[in-house]
Amino acid sequence: MLSPEEWQALVLSLEVSALAVALSLPLGVLTALALARGRFPGRQWLNGLVHLPLVLPPVVTGYLLLLTFGRQGPVGALLQQAFGITFAFRWTGAALAAGVMAFPLMVRAIRLAVEAVDPKLEQAASTLGASRLRVFATVTLPLILPGVVAGTVLAFARAMGEFGATITFVSNIPGQTQTLPLAIYSFLQQPGAEGAALRLVAISVVVAMAALLLAEWVGTRVARRISGA
Repeated sequence: MLSPEEWQALVLSLEVSALAVALSLPLGVLTALALARGRFPGRQWLNGLVHLPLVLPPVVTGYLLLLTFGRQGPVGALLQQAFGITFAFRWTGAALAAGVMAFPLMVRAIRLAVEAVDPKLEQAASTLGASRLRVFATVTLPLILPGVVAGTVLAFARAMGEFGATITFVSNIPGQTQTLPLAIYSFLQQPGAEGAALRLVAISVVVAMAALLLAEWVGTRVARRISGA
């Protein structure tokens, strides 16, 4: 059985990861389309910016988020004054950090799916009078759906495991910002709390493996349905 503190960390991690993925998905699809099909100045810069969190130390990413979205940051101060939205040291900030760290994995999976689609299929739909939005909804999206599903689930799993950027940006506050990895870290610092840390480690492994298996299963079913159609 999990203690109330352990349950709190697990539920918060699920909420943070779900919000991070839900808010990242529309932008992830648009970014993947731009990188796969777009030809515009600065495309390589956009590609580098998207993948930057993969190569930067997570602590650096968290510090940059704090400088930008903190209470004194340019974006953070504006959001707080205009809309009353605060990210620093809040669970919403943990979702932002998790979304930023998971975003490259999502975009990569969707981009590979877009690049695998034959552009002639989209061109054929356009010549028949379909608008760009209709072509995307009826041709492109069904064909890239396995990649979208895979990217979404991988991003969720990555968000569940986010540690460095989160603890730098929103600290480690029980009940507020203490997600599963942060709770494991806290228990490891407490003498005699190794059992609690081990339980949370086991849960993390199960959730991550379940996410990977789900992505494979859903992607395979969607691919079979598309090929059968």
